[in-house]
Amino acid sequence: MVAPALEPGLTVENAKCLRYAVNGEMHARQGAMIAHRGSLKFERKGQGVGGMLKRAVTGEGLPLMSVQGQGEAWFAHEAQNCFIVEIEPGDQFTVNGRNVLCFDATLAYEIRTVKGSGIAGGGLFNSVFSGHGKLGLICDGNPLVIPVSPQAPVYVDTDAVVGWTTHLQTSLHRSQSIGSMLRGGSGETVQLMLQGEGYVVVRPSEATPQKAQQH
Repeated sequence: MVAPALEPGLTVENAKCLRYAVNGEMHARQGAMIAHRGSLKFERKGQGVGGMLKRAVTGEGLPLMSVQGQGEAWFAHEAQNCFIVEIEPGDQFTVNGRNVLCFDATLAYEIRTVKGSGIAGGGLFNSVFSGHGKLGLICDGNPLVIPVSPQAPVYVDTDAVVGWTTHLQTSLHRSQSIGSMLRGGSGETVQLMLQGEGYVVVRPSEATPQKAQQH
């Protein structure tokens, strides 16, 4: 039996599902709510996160909905793993729109091109969240959280990166990849290099072109 939440806000229900105890308003990906109870009303929020992403890159956006009232709602997406990033005042978190599940209404967002990426591929148009609150995210597998320090830059595959703290400096880096050669490629892969002080979240698998188009 699932007991009512003790406090309002976003919590992890299990590895594949987040619970939001609504006391006012929150935002979520349309189609991601799997259950709810209480006195809640729902409103479409237009294109939302991914508006520029839709027009400029992938042909797909991420429509949002507003959930208002008093009650509880549960969110999930294609049995992907769920986790929460807490954004403090003055902080910003950059994330690929396809990884967004739900978030506090106290968070603001905008679409930006990743610095240093030029006009390269679609995963390099990201949503930047700011304000104060919790951001519910999804990814394939258990996410890896890798610290980044000025002495130790981190290189991540552009298809595997989920998000990072925004004050990190980013640039594209080309390198030889044994994995790429084993898959029949040229052996060269493009990676995102992150430098500075913060952390990056990576999923433990690369997206295939077909799978990336589904999100």
